[in-house]
Amino acid sequence: MTGSATSLRTMEETAPALVSLYKSAGVSLRKHGLEGRRAAVYLVLDHSGSMRPYYKDGTVQAFADRVLGLSAHLDDDGRIPVVLFSTDVDAVAEISLSRHAGEVERIVARLGHMGKTSYHAAMDAVIDHYLDSGSTAPALVVFQTDGGPVNKLAAERYLCKAAGMPLFWQFVGFGNTRSTQFDFLRRLDELPVPAARVVDNAGYFHAGEDPRAVADGELYDRLVAEFPSWLAAARAAGIVRD
Repeated sequence: MTGSATSLRTMEETAPALVSLYKSAGVSLRKHGLEGRRAAVYLVLDHSGSMRPYYKDGTVQAFADRVLGLSAHLDDDGRIPVVLFSTDVDAVAEISLSRHAGEVERIVARLGHMGKTSYHAAMDAVIDHYLDSGSTAPALVVFQTDGGPVNKLAAERYLCKAAGMPLFWQFVGFGNTRSTQFDFLRRLDELPVPAARVVDNAGYFHAGEDPRAVADGELYDRLVAEFPSWLAAARAAGIVRD
């Protein structure tokens, strides 16, 4: 397969505000040998109480736009499934190229209480969505959070269980880089193979207290950096077959 799933011309006509992001994402994909690659893209957003400032100041919407700019290269349906979670799954929705501006705010406006942080609930929702879609294509799951999960054991079990599926989990931390809240994610990123999971199916990086300050090129490099090595390992293990 060659070329991006969505053409530059389509982006200019459908989502002109995302063209710059689309171009930056394309550079990173070429750099990491992913040009022409097809993959489903999921976005998981932490909707716990501590995330309130990031929703209020537009940081989460900006992050969603950046992920949409990346997905336009990988997935040709022009939209990304979005899972918002706190104590449980708060919403499963979609954000499309044609209706992206302010969409996070519209989704959140329909929701109630911002609870705690249950990774495993969100992971379960992604797995269910993927299975229900009938897709066999590899998937890049961008999983944003500002803290550790309330149930670490459940999150670890879900990640290990999902290692046999064509899903790669790219965790992204928002907040204080020195916080011990993220120790669990660092450990999750380093779970042994094959003792704990059949392949290394997760990556992690921290976007800091102001994720919007991370340059587009750097963000995209970090979102896709580990995806190629996972693809190779998943192919070798028979998990990805294309």
